[in-house]
Amino acid sequence: MSLTREPNAYQWALPDVLEIPPDELKCRLDFYQDTVILYLVDKGVITTRMVSARDVALALLREVPLRSGVLPAGTLWWGQGKEGVEVALWRPPKVWPVALMTEPFKPPKRLRLPMPGLIFVCSPGRPPKVYAAKKRPTHDRDGIYHAPLFNLFRDGRTCPGTHKFPEKIEEIPESFFTSFFSPEADVSGRSKKYPDGLLRLWEELDGKKRYPVKDLVPFGKVEDIMK
Repeated sequence: MSLTREPNAYQWALPDVLEIPPDELKCRLDFYQDTVILYLVDKGVITTRMVSARDVALALLREVPLRSGVLPAGTLWWGQGKEGVEVALWRPPKVWPVALMTEPFKPPKRLRLPMPGLIFVCSPGRPPKVYAAKKRPTHDRDGIYHAPLFNLFRDGRTCPGTHKFPEKIEEIPESFFTSFFSPEADVSGRSKKYPDGLLRLWEELDGKKRYPVKDLVPFGKVEDIMK
């Protein structure tokens, strides 16, 4: 496929009646299975070079201003993930009211549970990812832990059921705790004292004021959930 200054299918032009000269081709990108080739056209001379997808993305982003705007209180980081904007919010240790569905068709059991500091990785209107930390992270190498909570998969993703999360990111952590929790899923490995009995841990913590952080089970580093 040749690149020339002659009119062809790759030359863009307005209708002739407007009497505006055709817009000349200056560059072209060809995306192959494993490579990206850049063609530059200057005064009839064509040069080529291999570029990375990252080079292309950064070049295009120079023309697109990216600003986070004013971030919610407690924001740890902001990023553009595979599914859109992600904001990590920190919620310090506190006592959370929860509703636990232990039996179908019966009212939920109401508990007041002290929780460690929690990290919520949030996107608008989507279930968050939730992790625990012994202190507010200040470095991507800081350790994080499995959140001692129901309604979470092993990787920290939320199983939302029928719960709908708000579009406002700053409301998502509190919305998470207004959902009904269920002890039905596999929640092993979230407590050192009760590795196979998170429900027993919740019952023991009910009414207490502080979570025993020595009981937290390591998950990894902050950098593991920033990818």
